Order: sequence, then C-alpha cells, then structure tokens
Amino acid sequence: MTIHKHEKINYVEFPARDIEAAKVFFSTVFGWSFTDYGPEYTAFSNEGLDGGFYKAELTSSTENGSSLIVFYSSEIENTQTKIEGAGGVIARPIFLFPGGRRFHFNDPNGNEYAVWTDIAE
Repeated sequence: MTIHKHEKINYVEFPARDIEAAKVFFSTVFGWSFTDYGPEYTAFSNEGLDGGFYKAELTSSTENGSSLIVFYSSEIENTQTKIEGAGGVIARPIFLFPGGRRFHFNDPNGNEYAVWTDIAE
C-alpha cells in the first residue's frame, strides 16, 4: 500500500517530444521501468519520486525558468559516462558547489537535469 504524505511533493511530470526516446534513455541510464497510458503518456514509479512523461514540444531547463531535478550519484563520473553513452548531452561539466560536485545534462528530448555527489573527505 502506498502511503501519501499530506502536502509533500508526490509526483512530477516532464515534457517529451519523443516518449519512446525518454523511456529508452532513463531505463538505460537509471534502470527505470515504465507503464504506458496511451501513446501520449508514460509513468514511472519507485525512482525516488513517482512521475511521468507527457507528449509535448516543450522542454524543461533552468534557462527558461523551470525547476531542476537533481539526481544523487556515489560514482558521478560513471553516471556521466552512462548518460553520454545513452545519448544525453552534458550541458555543464562537473563543477564544485558548496557541499559537493555536480554536472548538468540534457536528455534526448532536451530536458535539463543535474547529478551531484558528496566531496570525498
């Protein structure tokens, strides 16, 4: 049974020009699985936050004011290699920020995400 928490973030949706490309990319890089709800929507669950991709010509990026979804990786260079190998584009190479290191990437649909890791002590 799923427990929903009152007034907490529960679900996130992303635009995708090509839903199949989104499914291939996220299953290849992060091991996600999907449930299709017709040709214009697919959902994922148990990935830290449930959500889905909807058919749209729009893209999500910090440049156009969108929120930024940030993944955690204990092996940031390995995750970056997987992203590039699956067709993702590095939008901002690994850089230091207070508390760690991170990079930004675009998925094959052009949506921007980031990956961060702790600084080894």
